[in-house]
Amino acid sequence: DLESGKCLAVLKGHRRWVRRVAFSPDGTKLATASEDQTAKVWDLVNYSRPKCILTLKGHTNSVNGVAFRPDGQQIATASWDNTVRLWEMPSGTCSAVLLGHSYSVEAVQYSPDSTRLATASNDNTHAYGHW
Repeated sequence: DLESGKCLAVLKGHRRWVRRVAFSPDGTKLATASEDQTAKVWDLVNYSRPKCILTLKGHTNSVNGVAFRPDGQQIATASWDNTVRLWEMPSGTCSAVLLGHSYSVEAVQYSPDSTRLATASNDNTHAYGHW
């Protein structure tokens, strides 16, 4: 809690370091990206008892970036496996694997109108496109 400085909860479930976190636009969910090759989605409706509601599996290396689309209906993850994956909410189904980087992808971010996605990679490039 920013006002009191109190820790509201500790989320346990990943087997390796957590690299990034992102709140859903409505603040009821939190996505976490981990070196265990997964991303998780946590239900925060009850802040004192957050619950893992989805584990997003498919990357073959560390997941470094995670972002909710502004409408909350999709999550993008970025990985050291050189890919970005798009996951549909609330099912957690992987709807696309975006290729094109030749080295690890470190970050991902949706445009405010949800029509574009930007990525940053250790191949010294960024990608920006419509999906």
